[in-house]
Amino acid sequence: METTVIGIDCAVDERKIGIAVAEVSTVNCRVYSVETGTGHPSIVTRIVEALSMSERALLALDAPLGWPSALGPTLFEHRAGRPLEHSPELLFRRDTDRNIRTRFAKQPLDVGADRIARTAYAALEMLQQLARHIGREIPLAWTPEFKQRVAAVEVYPAGTLLAYGLPASGYKKQNQRAVRKEILHGIREHVELVVNGSVPKANADALDALVCVLAGLDFLSGMAVGPDDLDLARKEGWIWVRSTQ
Repeated sequence: METTVIGIDCAVDERKIGIAVAEVSTVNCRVYSVETGTGHPSIVTRIVEALSMSERALLALDAPLGWPSALGPTLFEHRAGRPLEHSPELLFRRDTDRNIRTRFAKQPLDVGADRIARTAYAALEMLQQLARHIGREIPLAWTPEFKQRVAAVEVYPAGTLLAYGLPASGYKKQNQRAVRKEILHGIREHVELVVNGSVPKANADALDALVCVLAGLDFLSGMAVGPDDLDLARKEGWIWVRSTQ
């Protein structure tokens, strides 16, 4: 059975959201849509349309989908002016964030202490809106053989780019088109892009959405590294990035 993979570069401002839609089979991965938010129609509407045409779908979201397990209980017990019980490392970073830093020497933003928390909130709200539209919950997937018709995973484009030996920084600005072109060339070695490649070359949000598709493909193929502590990951979330070995 083919699986639709929808890569979503999440943001608070819908105009900054990138989405890429691909069909993955046992033979190849064909990306047939890469675009950014404009508000007409909404991103949610466009994703729902893609889901309506698929029998099985995986949403690969570039946003934290959980918070550090120590943060909630610590803040609940805290009183103003008193010291905090745990270190910043435990309060603001998840186990998966530390895993990414160890593997790639790249530190994801601290969801417990950074503006990325607003993006995480927006991503979770988007998942809830999508669930309402399709009339079913959208759970997180923990194995490539997930049974639900629609499931989601958390991904991290910078980690995926590093895993593929591609530039993971210096491509976001308008004048860094040459680096985006290099990244796009590397992605084309693994997916078939049947839409105009000028879109991700011109727009970093669209390019990140395309990298999210690649990360989703790695998850489906069993190449992404999973958590050692599944119970903790189910609480905090987990970033799925392929193994480099």
